[in-house]
Parts: sequence; C-alpha cells; structure tokens
Amino acid sequence: MQSFDAILLYFGILVGFAASILILTHTIGPRKKTAVKEMPYESGMDPVGDARQPFDIKFYLVAILFLVFDVELLFLYPWAVSAYVDGPGVPVELRTTVFCVMLVFMATLAIAYVYAWRKGVFKWR
Repeated sequence: MQSFDAILLYFGILVGFAASILILTHTIGPRKKTAVKEMPYESGMDPVGDARQPFDIKFYLVAILFLVFDVELLFLYPWAVSAYVDGPGVPVELRTTVFCVMLVFMATLAIAYVYAWRKGVFKWR
C-alpha cells in the first residue's frame, strides 16, 4: 500500500485544486447577465436562423467516404510495414496469399471510389 501513497496524495491534491477553483469561480466571479452573454456562441459568428436546418447529403457522403478510406489505411499500414520483413512479420509461406487478399481489398475500395465518382459525390454544384 505504500507504493500507492504518492498516487493517492496526488489525486487528493488534484481533487482539492479542482474543487477550490470551482468554488472560487462561483463565489468571486461576476454575476451580471446580459443578452449578449446569454446568446449561444457559434464559431465567433452571431447565430442567425434556425439551428435545425438540414445539411446537404453531400456532407454525409464525403464523411462516409473519408471513413472508408481512413479504415483502408488502418488495414494497409500494418501490412505494408510487416509484409516483407524477416522475423515477426508475415510468414514466408503466406506472403503471396496475404498480398492477393490485399489486392482484392484495394480493388473493392477502388470499385467503391469509382461508383461514388460516377454517382457525382465529388461534384459540388
């Protein structure tokens, strides 16, 4: 238990500091409410109109495409790093098989990219 004494002391100081800062801001801080202070803050711009306006579907499509290609990199990078190194990488017997699987994976993503391109996802009107 002695090894955790420093951690518990640090945690106690941390909680005490956070609690004291919260108490001080509520007791000493200004309390004058104005219309400008009550207005929601949105990226430095005055809020105009309704906040629940529908977004264009293209924003969602671009976000989904970003996620698809981001996940592709999550699979490609470890393979590219460990594919042809000796030792803890891909075994020599499986290198051709893994390479073919990765080619099929990239071809599937290329087909998805061409499909999105033909559907006009990347054209901004």
